[in-house]
Amino acid sequence: MTNTYDVVIIGGAVIGSAVAYFLMSNPDFDGSVLIIERDPSFATASTSLSSSAIRNQFSNPVNVQIGQFGTQFIRDFAETMEVDGEKPDLNFHEGGYLFLASTDEQTQTLRENHAVQKGLGADVVLWGPDQIKAAFPHLNVDDLQLGSYGQSGEGWFSNTGMMNGYRKKARALGADYLIDDVTAIARDGDRVTGVTLASGRGIKCGTIVNASGPRAALTAQMAGLNIPVEPRKRTLFVFDCAQTPEGSATVNGGKLPLMIDPSGSFCRPEGTMFLSGTVPEEDPTAEWDDFEPRHEEFERVWIDLATRSPNFEAIKLKNFWAGHYAFNSLDHNVIVGPHTEVRNFIFANGFSGHGLQQSPAVGRGVSECIIYGGFRTLDLSALGFERIVKGEPFLEKAVI
Repeated sequence: MTNTYDVVIIGGAVIGSAVAYFLMSNPDFDGSVLIIERDPSFATASTSLSSSAIRNQFSNPVNVQIGQFGTQFIRDFAETMEVDGEKPDLNFHEGGYLFLASTDEQTQTLRENHAVQKGLGADVVLWGPDQIKAAFPHLNVDDLQLGSYGQSGEGWFSNTGMMNGYRKKARALGADYLIDDVTAIARDGDRVTGVTLASGRGIKCGTIVNASGPRAALTAQMAGLNIPVEPRKRTLFVFDCAQTPEGSATVNGGKLPLMIDPSGSFCRPEGTMFLSGTVPEEDPTAEWDDFEPRHEEFERVWIDLATRSPNFEAIKLKNFWAGHYAFNSLDHNVIVGPHTEVRNFIFANGFSGHGLQQSPAVGRGVSECIIYGGFRTLDLSALGFERIVKGEPFLEKAVI
């Protein structure tokens, strides 16, 4: 390991490791890459505590395309990430998302989103209440106006499997990983030039990638830059049912997809149980070390789901945890690409809960910015830092 690298990536979870993989696997890149990670256990990383799902059901075309690329990448993940004959299995359950609408506004949004999704070839259908009831007989549809169901291309998968697959492949291709904490970033005018570590070591570099999750603002501040990303706490609950809800055997094998209720609560199968959560009524900035679950949210989840299906009336809580969203307070969407003035400081931040599913497209996009000076395969410039400077949100209606 040297003291000079072409690229230093701060943050070694799924985003940082995705960037490293796409750099090292590109034949047009012959540089050196170092990934610096402060916590090798990843115990509180957003990656490890995620609900680990992917969808194509967004309202903005670029987010739909990001999801579509991510889906195909996940399908091919085992082959792509093979190292010495070992192929990581992400256990991808392509069970789909089911968005439910009970108001005129929600229904109009689903219709508008569907037009965008279908225009890009997403396998999404709109169902009326009778069709929803036929597919999932246990659901109460009396208050529903419409449902949007992803028949393919959406589902859930192994979060740590994806992260470790990227990491192992990037290492096999020549990337270096270092367990340490960045305490300072050196800057010379409009360029960053290196980092100082908690161990006292200094490393020079040509490019820095900020992949530090909820701590993105702290990393940016070390370079004298600002970014509207902060930690927001999300609590997940795993429960068992006395009577497991099943649908029509012709739809998703009779299994419930990832269902988003009009109330904001959601659930999806997790083995023989269910993973669930809800949108917090109050959503303050979380303390960096606050991972205490909001236990009171489980009552709301239970009431919402029991109202939607009698099968959810008798449930038993089995597990729970809280993680942090890397929350972009401007518009809840990722910030990707170079700073507008400090061009060799690259952002991959503010995913607001979409980091795992967007890591393939964003990892590839960041690598293209470094290698070619701009996006090549999918134009992510609308998600760039320029909108932060201008204070112009990137609008996305389908935010969970």
